[in-house]
Amino acid sequence: MNLNGWEIPIIILAILILFGGKKIPEFMNGLGKGIRSFKKGLNDIEEEIKSDLNDDKPSSSDEN
Repeated sequence: MNLNGWEIPIIILAILILFGGKKIPEFMNGLGKGIRSFKKGLNDIEEEIKSDLNDDKPSSSDEN
């Protein structure tokens, strides 16, 4: 999706009309918290996968 020069101000104006000036900071705050929570969940899953992979690798003493 490629936005042209006029489309961005129209979208911003529509958001201002729909939500009003007072609701936008609350919405953005909630959106930021949601993104942070999502990233934290991704990092937790990535660390869990890495630790599982390290646990599955045989150590040098296990090979003999």
